[in-house]
Amino acid sequence: IGSLENYYHFHHSRTFKRSTLSSRGPHNFLRMDPKVRWVRQQEVKRRVKRQVRGEPHAQPFNDPVWPNMWYLHCGDKSSRCRSEMNILAAWQRGYTGKNVVITILDDGIERNHPDLLQNYDPLASYDVNGNDHDPTPRYDASNENKSVATTPIANEPLSHRMMCWGGEEGGIRMLDGDVTDVVEAKSLGIRPDYIDIYSASWGPDDDGKTVDGPGLLAKQAFEHGIKK
Repeated sequence: IGSLENYYHFHHSRTFKRSTLSSRGPHNFLRMDPKVRWVRQQEVKRRVKRQVRGEPHAQPFNDPVWPNMWYLHCGDKSSRCRSEMNILAAWQRGYTGKNVVITILDDGIERNHPDLLQNYDPLASYDVNGNDHDPTPRYDASNENKSVATTPIANEPLSHRMMCWGGEEGGIRMLDGDVTDVVEAKSLGIRPDYIDIYSASWGPDDDGKTVDGPGLLAKQAFEHGIKK
């Protein structure tokens, strides 16, 4: 499963993909095997995209979405961002995303988009939903899968700028299907020896009453990335 050694994902051909009941029969057979130390049936998790709220700010660049980029305005005391990353000063000193590999975990990435074409990195990309190497979004009539990764790192820094523009970018297609602990662990474990930053603008419902977090396998993927 991803970069997790000795963890495997099995699918039984005679179990229902969606059911309110667990498949105890196959699990009991697995638990009886002396080489199996741990078994858990996968359950679908509800995951939602995080929405960006626009805030009024001075616009120092010719960028129509500059007011929406709240994470760049941390030095403004009226901003809700309090991380004090001082990004504008870093840009003024010449820091960019050169030689940094960023992967967007979402429902796909438009790898042929003119803003991304020069920076797209196939080695930092994968389709977990389709189990192939093409992370292109699945388009439909409602344009539901218009990914957050459409233009996050443009070669021209004045267009949809990100904190480290100019870096190499890949995409992991993993939200366009059932999201389970295995799916999250796989997505967080794609080439950890090559990818520097995993960007994930999604999570459980942030409605004030939902309490949820990463499952056991996703936690293992986080720990693996930290240690190795």
